[in-house]
Order: sequence, then C-alpha cells, then structure tokens
Amino acid sequence: MAQKPSIPKGTRDFGPMEMARRNYIFDTIKEVYALYGFQQIETPAMETLQTLMGKYGEEGDKLLFKVLNSGDCLAKVSDEELAERNPLHLASKMCEKGLRYDLTVPFARYVVMHREELQLPFKRYQIQPVWRADRPQKGRYREFYQCDADVVGSDSLLNEVELMQIVDTVFTRFGIRVQIKINNRKILSGIAEVIGAADKIVDITVAIDKLDKIGIDNVNAELREDGLTDEQIQKLQPIILLEGTNDEKLNTIAEVLKDSETGLKGVEELRFILNTLSGKAAADSSLFTLHSSLNNELQLDLTLARGLNYYTGAIFEVKALDVQIGSITGGGRYDNLTGIFGMPGLSGVGISFGADRIYDVLGQLDLYPKESVTGTQLLFINFGEKETAYCLPLIAQARAQGIRAEIYPDAAKMKKQMSYANAKQIPFVALAGENEMNAGKLTLKNMETGEQQLLTIDELIQACSRT
Repeated sequence: MAQKPSIPKGTRDFGPMEMARRNYIFDTIKEVYALYGFQQIETPAMETLQTLMGKYGEEGDKLLFKVLNSGDCLAKVSDEELAERNPLHLASKMCEKGLRYDLTVPFARYVVMHREELQLPFKRYQIQPVWRADRPQKGRYREFYQCDADVVGSDSLLNEVELMQIVDTVFTRFGIRVQIKINNRKILSGIAEVIGAADKIVDITVAIDKLDKIGIDNVNAELREDGLTDEQIQKLQPIILLEGTNDEKLNTIAEVLKDSETGLKGVEELRFILNTLSGKAAADSSLFTLHSSLNNELQLDLTLARGLNYYTGAIFEVKALDVQIGSITGGGRYDNLTGIFGMPGLSGVGISFGADRIYDVLGQLDLYPKESVTGTQLLFINFGEKETAYCLPLIAQARAQGIRAEIYPDAAKMKKQMSYANAKQIPFVALAGENEMNAGKLTLKNMETGEQQLLTIDELIQACSRT
C-alpha cells in the first residue's frame, strides 16, 4: 500500500479560497507600496552561503536552511571529518548555497550587483517566500511570505515617517487595529555605553528583545549568563520598564543618556519621527493644522530591540491588538548592510509585512471582504452539443464584459451541474434549451433566491454585473 503523502512541518497548502484571500493581502500591500513610489523586484530563492552567513547574528545563522552541493556533496569531506560528525563543519564542506532567510540581505546584495543601473534613492518592494529552520508553532512557519519595502541611498528620516504611514495605511485598509512600536538602536547602544557594557550591546539587545516572550526574570538571567554584572543589570531595569507618554519617555531617556553622544543622536532621531507623525513638527506653521497623521497608536518601546545585527537606527514592530499572535510587521534602518558587500556608506531603511500572520489575523477577526474571493459568477449549464454551440459565443461575450464565467464541461444530469454551482458558491446559472435558443435568449437563475428570468445576453450581463 502506498504511503500517504505529506508536506514538511511548518509548511502549508493553500486551496482556491485561501489563495483568493492571500492575493487580497498581497494586492492591498502592493497598492499601498505603489502609492508611495516603490517599484517591485524579485531575487532567487537560493543565495550563496557567503551572502547569507553572518548577517543575522549567531541565532539567525542557526536557522538557515542549507542546500547540499549538486553531484557528490561529500567530495570535499574526508573520512576523518565524517567520523567527527561536526554538523557545522560538515555543512561548510557540503553546502555552498542556502534558502534566503529574509528579503533584506538579498536586496542589499542586489543593490551592490546592480548599482550602475539604479537611480538613488532606490525604493523597492518585494513579495516572496523566505525559509527559516525554526520550530513550527502557532503563527510561526518554516516557509512564509514577506512583503518588504526598502529605501536605499538616503539618510533622510522622512523615509522612516513614510514607512510608518505605509504600515498605518495597510492595516487601516485591512481593518486590523494595531499598535506600532518604535525604538532606536543608537539608544540601546547608548544604554550599553552608560552602564559600562558597550561591548555587550548585541547580547543586551538579543536578551531584551525576548522580554514579551520570557519575562523580566528570565531576561535578567540571560544577561547574567552573557557576562553582565548584577550592578549593570540593575541599572538596566528602570530603562527596560520605562513608562509614560512618548514625550515623557524621550525626556527621561535623554537625561539618562546625557553623557552618550550616540544615545542622544538616537533620541533626536526618534523625536523627529514621532513629532512629524503626530503633527507637532508643523505646529508652528500657519499652513498646517496640528493633528496626527496615523489612525493607529505609535508607541515608543525601549524594550524593542529586534535581534538582527544589521539594524543601526530606528527599529519598528507591529502587534495586532485583538488577536494573540507575534509581530505581524517589523523593520528598521541598516546603515552598514551594503558595506558587507563592498559598498560602504549606503544607508537603507525598510519594513516587512508578515503575510502569513496577517492571513491568520484577518481570518480570526473575520475581516476578509466578500468580494476578495473572486470565484466564478456565472455557470452555463451543458445540455448537449447543440446547446453548447449556442452558449459558447455568449460566454465569450460575458467574459469580454468582465463576467467570470464557465460552462460545465460535460452534458451531465441537471442535479449534478447544479450541485457543482452550489459547491463553488456560483451566484448565477444560465440555461439555454430549445425554447431559449428559439427566442435568442437565456434563462438566468439566481442561486440564492431561486428567481428565474428570461433575458437577452446584454440583460444577463447587466444582472450579473450588479452583484
């Protein structure tokens, strides 16, 4: 007996209904990206490990899916190395490629390779799958789509402002209430500096990034394991647990970081972004009315660290308010990323929508619009060859007017064809028997109400267009 087929854990099949909903997500995001002048690119599913390794921190490197070399992948491996069974060492000998972990590092590689073709600043968006060898769980998959937007070649903080507006616009269109969290890696670097642990900035950010998941006690334990003293950890507590309005938080942290030039630069950058989005930046101008440009809350959160090592400035994360699920959007500025590929000094900032988590959130909140499922609107019943010959040009005419139409391929029993229409939730059925053909018309049946009308093809198209 053949073994029942399966798919790898952390991956999913998507049927017609799911794909219609996913396309609604992608199309909505694409439309908003286009409003802000972003252009679409794509990069290969596989990148060289040289491109990928070392860009995501030690934890990220462990989650890379590595691809065995073609042909004899053991050709460069000695018997002694095999006997040692060192996975990392063997992978370095047997694998030269890996599946992309995100879309940002491949984008940086793309920019370096195509620099002469690009007009800077370059605003690109990219919607493609990525892969991570993570433990599958609710809201976390091994294969999932990201919907990225990045700007490279500009240091202006107006880019951060526009990205926050894009996030707000997308979730407003979806009808999802969110909280947009923002921080700055310069502030985190300044904190590490003032507590006397500047060399521990990566350890500190990785640890406090887990605060929501493991709690303050476990974060402190991890910091202790990373070599911070109890005195240093104690100095971190009021910073990690800071409360108040965004302005109050900024004022407090500015005082804490008064001796850190880097930290104060981060405070200045955040103040500009927050003031611009709240309308305060325009308050002194008679040309503007003081108001917030966002529909959703923007909150300064000093515990937001985002573990990826390439972030150097503002960092963002978005949480859904009405569903228990992880981050559904994230991003930040990464001034040094392209320098890894031989192009120093090119600044970049970007965001990434987690399409798979957004899919789950929209489903749980029942927010998919009915029109997003673009199935067949009109089914022509097949009574036989003569009737089919009569219907085919009429079907073409309906399709030319934008009606999604099909004809049942076989002259099956009426009950079977009607069951097909019900199963696919097709709202209208067209019938053409001898009487209809003699009259040059069709009978249109509304499958929801059961109402039937004898109509010309033009009248039928008009009736179907109203749904």
